[in-house]
Amino acid sequence: MIFSTLEQLHLITLLVNKIVGLSNSLEKGMIVTFVCITGLLVTRWVYWKHFPLSDLYESLIFLSWSFYLIHMIPYFFKKEKNSLSAITAPSAIFTQGFATSGLLTEMHQSAILVPALQSQWLMMHVSMMVLSYAALLCGSLLSVTLLIITFQKDIIRIFDKRKHFLNDSFFFGEVQYMNQKSNIVQNALPSFGRNYYRSQLIEQLDHWSYRVISLGFIFLTIGILSGAVWANEAWGSYWNWDPKETWAFITWTIFAIYLHIRTNKNLRGANSAIVAFIGFLIIWICYFGVNLLGIGLHSYGSFTLTLN
Repeated sequence: MIFSTLEQLHLITLLVNKIVGLSNSLEKGMIVTFVCITGLLVTRWVYWKHFPLSDLYESLIFLSWSFYLIHMIPYFFKKEKNSLSAITAPSAIFTQGFATSGLLTEMHQSAILVPALQSQWLMMHVSMMVLSYAALLCGSLLSVTLLIITFQKDIIRIFDKRKHFLNDSFFFGEVQYMNQKSNIVQNALPSFGRNYYRSQLIEQLDHWSYRVISLGFIFLTIGILSGAVWANEAWGSYWNWDPKETWAFITWTIFAIYLHIRTNKNLRGANSAIVAFIGFLIIWICYFGVNLLGIGLHSYGSFTLTLN
C-alpha cells in the first residue's frame, strides 16, 4: 500500500541526500528559484510602489516564497539534512505552480490599491499572516505524516478490506507489483531495526512539527495584533467579527490548543498531531474561504477562476 511506503520514502530521501550530485542539484535549484521569486516580488514592489500582497495571486507567490525560505533556514545554521525538505520543497513547488497555472490569469497584472489598503500596515500585517500560514501548513503536514506512520497498520487494514474494488481496475497488476516491492524492502530489514527506525522517525517528525508550528503561531499572533491596529485605523474598530477575522481567531485557538497539549508529555505524538491536522484544514478555510466567497471586509483578494 502507498501508506506503508512512507518510511521507505523517508529512507530513500536520506539515501539520496548522501549522493552529493543529486543533493546539490536540489539545493541549487531551490536557491535559484528562491532568488527568482524574490526578484519578482521586488520588481512588482518597485514598479507598483506597494508591497506585493494586494490580491490572491501575489499572496500565493509570497506563500511559495515563504515555503522556500522555511526550506532553506535550517541550512543557514547547520549543514546536515533534516526532515523539512520532504514537506517544504513539494509545498513550495505546488503553490508556485498553482499561482502561475493560468487559473489566476486576471490577477497577474497588479493594480492601484483601494484606499483601505493604502497603509504602511499592509506589509506588516499581511506578510506576517502569510508567513504564519506557510509555517503552520508545513508543521501540520509533518503532523499528518506522523499520523499516517503511527496508524499505518490500521490504514492498511482498511484498504485491504476494500481491495476487491481494485480487482477490476486497469492498473491493479501495477499496484500488486508495487506492494511486492514494498514487502521486499520491509522484509530486508530486521523487525527490531524497523521498529527502532520507525520510532526515531516519529520522534523526529513530532520534534520538527512542534518547532515549525511554534514559529508559525508567533507569526500568526503578530499578524492578528497588527491587523487589529490597522482595522482600528481603517474601520474605527479593533475587531469586527468579519469572516476572515473570525476564521483567523479560530485558527489561532486551534494551534494554541496544540501548543497547550504539547506541554503534556503523555499527549505528545498522535494526540497533538490530530489537533494539528484539524488546524491544517482550518487554515485553508481561513486562507481561501473569504477569497472564494468574496464577502466581508477582507474581500479585496476575491477572484474568479479562468478555465479557458
